[in-house]
Amino acid sequence: MTWESLRIRLVQHASGLEPAENRALLEPLTGQGADLVVFPEAFARDFGKPGSPLGRYAEPVAGPFGSELGRVAAGTGSTLVAGMFETSPDPERPFNTLLVRGAATAEYRKIHLYDSFGYRESDALTGGPLAPAVVDVAGVPTGLMTCYDLRFPELARRLVEAGAELLVVPAAWVAGPRKVDHWRTLLRARAIENTVFVAAAGQSGPRYSGHSMLLDPLGDVLLELGEDDAVAEGVVERSRLVAVRETNPSLANRRL
Repeated sequence: MTWESLRIRLVQHASGLEPAENRALLEPLTGQGADLVVFPEAFARDFGKPGSPLGRYAEPVAGPFGSELGRVAAGTGSTLVAGMFETSPDPERPFNTLLVRGAATAEYRKIHLYDSFGYRESDALTGGPLAPAVVDVAGVPTGLMTCYDLRFPELARRLVEAGAELLVVPAAWVAGPRKVDHWRTLLRARAIENTVFVAAAGQSGPRYSGHSMLLDPLGDVLLELGEDDAVAEGVVERSRLVAVRETNPSLANRRL
């Protein structure tokens, strides 16, 4: 059965360095009534100072964070997406993982590590397998991306080729000159070039950029937050996606 609409809640909140405190935020920030709730990257525990070792904070997907995420999803009836550091074969370099719990159960391990703008995420983390992750969220085929993945249009296109009609992008988009402009531009580009909805939830300032956004398949901004901690909800409708693809059939018109 084709989906009709999806209510999405974006949670823009800075995670702290105490995992138990972050887990305690999951339930109140999820609230009630949303079909999909998107938390930021690394919500289970923040990265800490640049270059900090992260292995000691890694958990299995069924560990304390994953268990609490599943409990909150079951109790609220929402599907939750949130970031964590997951144990990997290298005990010093965990995966940067998105967990999906609720109507769907899935994991996505970040492919593109943030070796850019003076950072070396690959020194502390292990890249995930080179495979797109698309999950069914209340009937909506949903592609998963994490933060720096946004700068690689190939991944978004692979997700859309696998059927995604919504891209979800949890992030901890480091603040700095031009960074909000890059974030907004790249999110709109991924929506426009793929004629899909995009839901992006970032950690808040001052360390990160905030500006969580929900965009439609023409790149129109349905909602955008500022820099501070906040939550917001919006509804996406498949009829809009169908209408946009009739107006702009760029996917069908591809020759390469």
